[in-house]
Amino acid sequence: MSASGGTKAIVAALAANLAIAASKFVAFAFSGSSSMLAEGVHSLADSGNQALLLVGGKKAQREATPQHPFGYGRERYIYAFLVSIVLFSVGGMFAIYEGYEKIKHPHEIEHWYWPVGVLIFAIVAESFSFRTAIKESNPLRGDLSWKEFVRRAKAPELPVVLLEDLGALVGLILALGGVGIALATGDGVWDGIGTVCIGVLLVLIALVLAAETKSLLLGESAGPEETRKIEAALVDGTTVPRLIHMRTLHLGPEELLVAAKIAVRHDNTAAEIATAIDAAESRIRAAVPIARVIYLEPDVYSATDAAKGPDPEASPGGPAHPPADDH
Repeated sequence: MSASGGTKAIVAALAANLAIAASKFVAFAFSGSSSMLAEGVHSLADSGNQALLLVGGKKAQREATPQHPFGYGRERYIYAFLVSIVLFSVGGMFAIYEGYEKIKHPHEIEHWYWPVGVLIFAIVAESFSFRTAIKESNPLRGDLSWKEFVRRAKAPELPVVLLEDLGALVGLILALGGVGIALATGDGVWDGIGTVCIGVLLVLIALVLAAETKSLLLGESAGPEETRKIEAALVDGTTVPRLIHMRTLHLGPEELLVAAKIAVRHDNTAAEIATAIDAAESRIRAAVPIARVIYLEPDVYSATDAAKGPDPEASPGGPAHPPADDH
């Protein structure tokens, strides 16, 4: 993901949410609408979330240290995970609680033109923010569906902003519906129902974000396209006749670790093997520029061993050897 593209979408969302939050709190003060209060807290939480994403992006740029030799790229994943927690607790749970209280103790909405006017303004502002996020995402999305883009994206910022903006737009429509029905019927319970629906929506979005960012935090491999490019770059048919096995891991959105065991000819000298490894690393970096950390282990290929299938003990998390019997 382009860092500049993600930052542009975040800044647009932050500006929109700050303006919307202020207008919603003013509307709540004049009308007493619980939907307005829930939506105001939602927009305020979203503003904090965008600030968290900006902080995470800044911290991720720090240079590697002896204590953190692979750098700080995963800071972006950590702050994106915090966003899901904030959205769940501050946005979703508060809205559900506020809606429940309004259903128990309904009261008529006053000065109806305040909430209606603010909701229309908020829909326009959120649409602008959502449009910016879509525009910045399209070049990176390619032929993927939006669902696949959110699931496969290694950079968390644009998927987070997209889901937040989508949730905000749907929430605004729910709030407008709750306020509209409450005004039409004179029953403030509908305002509370709309508020609860907003809370449930935010909780669901927060759970999706938490699941996706958790996967990134645990460590995801390169995508299928990058994997194919790396495999093709590794094997040149002469100095590296075959790839035995390979593991990849995202150290951050724009930094990939590649660890592979490659076949070399049994009569190669140490100098020839070292030259082959250097050339293979150069080909990988040319094919996939984000492959910045590369470890290649040479081995003599055995057709007999290959026919046995992959060794589970050669993979992380494989079965451990049983303890030796000293008796």
